Amino acid sequence: MTASPTVPVPSGTLAAEVDSALRDLRLAERSQQLDQSPEFPRAQFRALGERRLLGLRTAAEFGGRGLPLREVAATLHQLAYGSGTTFAKLSLQPEFCGVLAAHGSERLRADFFRPLVDGRLLIGNQVTEPGAGSDAGALALRATRVGDEYVLEGTKSEAAFAADADAAIVYAKVGEREVSVFLVPQTLEGIHRTVGSPDLGERWMRRGTVEYSAVRVPAGNRIGPEGRAFDFLKEELTRERLLLAAIYLGVGRSSFDEVVAHVGVREAFGKPLRAQQAVAFPLVEDWAQLDATWLYVEHALARLEKGEDVVAQAALAKRMATGVALATIDHAIQFHGGRGYSSALPHEQRWRDVRSGGIAHGPSEVMLRVAASRLWPRPGPSAEG
Repeated sequence: MTASPTVPVPSGTLAAEVDSALRDLRLAERSQQLDQSPEFPRAQFRALGERRLLGLRTAAEFGGRGLPLREVAATLHQLAYGSGTTFAKLSLQPEFCGVLAAHGSERLRADFFRPLVDGRLLIGNQVTEPGAGSDAGALALRATRVGDEYVLEGTKSEAAFAADADAAIVYAKVGEREVSVFLVPQTLEGIHRTVGSPDLGERWMRRGTVEYSAVRVPAGNRIGPEGRAFDFLKEELTRERLLLAAIYLGVGRSSFDEVVAHVGVREAFGKPLRAQQAVAFPLVEDWAQLDATWLYVEHALARLEKGEDVVAQAALAKRMATGVALATIDHAIQFHGGRGYSSALPHEQRWRDVRSGGIAHGPSEVMLRVAASRLWPRPGPSAEG
């Protein structure tokens, strides 16, 4: 059930295909299982690839659908609505590796990106380090050119799929300030991977630490020209942030629809909860905020498709969507009472999973800084997006 006319729906048969995947692969149930017993869901990842639900924006030559950004966002929203963040973010994995498709060599695209879109290969992203999170310019991991190879030395932290990725896109310092990006198979000699303590949510990512000790990477595995990584990263982050916003809004709307149905039948003090202004009014505000934020996201996506600069809008969209989704899910927990606070209902997991949105791909505070930099531009390079 939904009250809003602005709920995005993929066009053509795609909505039916997503519903079929949600049902046949039991994605909502699998997401709950992964929360309790974290592992990388390879079977479902491969199945999404077989159904062409990975690489939604990816060109057909790499096995993708080549959809417009707004269509991709609507599809991710539907996946998130039906199963939480888990499989929507998996569907987005090729987008997280967009730098490989856009700037990698023909060999790298054939050997790594195409298998990723097919669901046969998992590629992680490694930017964060113990001393460099939002400030990617402070990277310490170094790549030193030696003949036809680069030698990698350093540590990446908080890496998703730390022990599960078959390969990783690794950002490394190559000069005083220059940063390059490399495709690094995670089986190379000198790589040591460990999974950290369980996260608050999205535990299936099994984040951890990856240490590089004299790891020799062929020079042909560099993605794009040397020293250009920040240019690629900023371009990719803009798209990612808008599509992540669509995912968080999908999860929030799922809890919204469920709590609206619940308060319509649950009685307290002799009348339905919906008749209590203390319950009804916050939910009406959630409705308005969900709709308004989606329209903001959709407008920013339309501008991005036209080639306009929406770096600030993408940052704000991600921040807004995360906050709106968390507030909506929190109301669902509150108005379901004791059961809402328990794992008997999905709201508490949704809240924990969406909470990562305030940190990953740029903390909410940095999103404001990114937007402010567009109001008051300063000269010089930046790695914030």
